Amino acid sequence: MPLDPQTAQLLEQIAAIDRPSMTEQAPQAVRESYAAMAALDGRPAEPAATEDRMIEGPGGEIPVRIYRPAAEGPLPVVVYFHGGGFVIGGIETHDGLCQQLATGVPAVVVSVDYRLAPEHPFPAAVEDAEVATSWVREHAGEVGGDPARIAVGGDSAGGNLAAVTARRLRDAGGPPIGFQLLFYPVTDFVGAHPSHLENAEGYMLTTEMMDWFKLHYLGGSDPAHPDASPLHAEDLSGLPSALVITAEFDPLRDEGEAYAARMAGAGVEVQVSRHAGMIHGFVSLVGLIERAQEGVDEAVAALRSALHR
Repeated sequence: MPLDPQTAQLLEQIAAIDRPSMTEQAPQAVRESYAAMAALDGRPAEPAATEDRMIEGPGGEIPVRIYRPAAEGPLPVVVYFHGGGFVIGGIETHDGLCQQLATGVPAVVVSVDYRLAPEHPFPAAVEDAEVATSWVREHAGEVGGDPARIAVGGDSAGGNLAAVTARRLRDAGGPPIGFQLLFYPVTDFVGAHPSHLENAEGYMLTTEMMDWFKLHYLGGSDPAHPDASPLHAEDLSGLPSALVITAEFDPLRDEGEAYAARMAGAGVEVQVSRHAGMIHGFVSLVGLIERAQEGVDEAVAALRSALHR
């Protein structure tokens, strides 16, 4: 399918802006630019109430934002990890998406502001993600949630963290996670996938940008470590059921689908949905791309089905 017309127009507008390449800028400058674009995402007409908290983490306090929709509880809980290549992004950049998940499911959503690289390289984000999810398990009742119905979710780098957290918590024992929502996840810092070449440039995320993120995040760490590249984990059996959403014109498309295939091969219930004509990051662009809402709606339906049984 050809590139979605609104998406093509957005990419043309971005290409016309005279500014240095992202890879030529310092992380802080890129964070500011990303935040400006993210402010254009969509929000529900009747947003959920929010509360910002700090929880104790391995490297200091971890900020979280808790979304409580106007629905009778206790509600299921979705622990959400934002995208941004482990270097950019935060609670504010994904506020609209978390609002839509909270009100649509409905569910309590806990958005986690994990530590970013290069100031805090791998495995800092992984540690924060696991601690935050464990905190939600222990304190779900305090925030109007049901500790027996917890999902993890995230987009891109956040999808990586959701996948890694689900596996690490499986290995640690305790109550199981109920569902994984993985939007175009980073799953493989090692292998070369066809979509890396097919969509190497011109579609928002480029392979040059991917290398920049990888350098800042991993530094000298082993890229094949399963906590960095979940596709390389030895055993994926016993993981929560999952929805993996990918985009046709995304360099990460094939590694996300490869991870879904490996989970399915290990007996995990997995739904894979490739959105034709879309680019990386599309579910955070519903204020600019009408068809992006389809990905959000699909995620809401999957979470509702898994968590409101």
